Amino acid sequence: QVQLQESGPGLVKPSQTLSLTCTVSGDSITTSPYTWNWVRQPPGKGLEWMGVKVFDGNDFYSPSLKSRASISRDTSKNQFSLQLSSLTPEDTAVYYCARGRVWDGMNIWGKGTLVTVSS
Repeated sequence: QVQLQESGPGLVKPSQTLSLTCTVSGDSITTSPYTWNWVRQPPGKGLEWMGVKVFDGNDFYSPSLKSRASISRDTSKNQFSLQLSSLTPEDTAVYYCARGRVWDGMNIWGKGTLVTVSS
């Protein structure tokens, strides 16, 4: 059974960089054909896909984030991480990690973690 668990700070200050980690159990993040995604949901709004680390190490991002996002991975720990820079209060959201496949959507999700950006 594949499980994903997000971890990171619940409160960060504006202009700082957010770092979140997703720990994966039950599957390797290098296994084809899976993709490892970050998605967020601001309060009262819909889901926003942020970016993905593909099993082969390639990564892709939403243009709306304007290069503020970066996704890395640690294969020895079976984790992948999100860094989001230049935070503003508009980045306040529940952040989710999720597994998908290269040809379709995400079907396994973590429980999500709330991140509040506030001074």
